[in-house]
Amino acid sequence: MRIGALQKTSLIEFPGIISCIVFTQGCNFRCPYCHNPELVLPEKFQDLIPEDLFFSFLERRKKYLEGVCITGGEPTIQEDIIEFIRKIKDKGFKVKIDTNGSRPDIIEQLLNEKLIDYISFDLKGPIEKYKIITGVEIEPNKILKSIELIKSSKIDYEIRTTVVKKQILFEDFEKIGKIIEGCKKYFLQKFIPSKLVEEDFMKEGTYTDEEFEEIKKIMKKYVSFCEVR
Repeated sequence: MRIGALQKTSLIEFPGIISCIVFTQGCNFRCPYCHNPELVLPEKFQDLIPEDLFFSFLERRKKYLEGVCITGGEPTIQEDIIEFIRKIKDKGFKVKIDTNGSRPDIIEQLLNEKLIDYISFDLKGPIEKYKIITGVEIEPNKILKSIELIKSSKIDYEIRTTVVKKQILFEDFEKIGKIIEGCKKYFLQKFIPSKLVEEDFMKEGTYTDEEFEEIKKIMKKYVSFCEVR
């Protein structure tokens, strides 16, 4: 497992669970607003944390941690992600995974083997805008299949979208709503410029609080729960 970073404790990343956060190194998307360039851009990669050191850490923290959140980068592109999660589950920890949904085959296997307890899916925007937003060619059917797998799963989940005003227009939220209709929880995430994959995006912004309230009204036609982060 390519572990690029480790946050030893989080009270908010895994809802209701005291967890640590594993940041995997490498991503198949190039979203310009991503705030983890050191996990996405090969030229910014840093030394990896050895897997055995991570599991030694977990052993020492068994009394204090309940779960492990695996994020990135994109965890599902890691060749050994299934085995890595099996090892974590064997030690008695709950697992949350964050994903961009580009590998529905991995998501399906994780769900079938009951290896994950919570999943966060990053929906980038309307399917027709994926190439613009992610900077790469994608297979739309894979994204849509991942959404259906998550929606029909028996575990807790959330779908979320980072909102850059330049990328996602008001009318796009109707399209997003139709894609995720019936999902349990949907979060609108405000774009906050920090360290980014594409530095030019530092000048971009998001919607006002008042505009987000209007967007929530749109989304609540399709989902039962929608909040702004």
